[in-house]
Amino acid sequence: MADVSHSRGDLAGHPDVSEMQARYERVLGGRDVALVDGPVFLVGLFCAVSPWIVHYTNSQPALATHNLIMGIAIGLLALGFTVMPARMYGLSGAMCAMGVWMIIAPWIVGSSPDMGVILTNVVIGGLTFLLGLVCVGVAAKNRHRVT
Repeated sequence: MADVSHSRGDLAGHPDVSEMQARYERVLGGRDVALVDGPVFLVGLFCAVSPWIVHYTNSQPALATHNLIMGIAIGLLALGFTVMPARMYGLSGAMCAMGVWMIIAPWIVGSSPDMGVILTNVVIGGLTFLLGLVCVGVAAKNRHRVT
């Protein structure tokens, strides 16, 4: 009969511990910000539907179309971060640029936007920029760890 009295929580003495650690790193490679993918997708989703939530589709049709397209683009970035994290985190800087663009877009794309439109775009842009910074930081950390 096998001796099962030893501690199961400690794998330090396991003969394959180095191989298990290497496999764990390969499987997780670049997934340090798995919790950021969801919020990025939600921000993109809100950006896409914000013209209908804030009710400016009639007063700002160009901005409504702009936010729909930008929301879809942010959502696609989030899906890319989930599906191919090692390749997509290089686009985190683009997400920061998209956030800055969302902040200034009401004055460039829109025509005399009201406070609701401005506030909505500033919040969406700020969140996109901050989440992009988180992704940039993790990508830089992963690149530094690999080299």
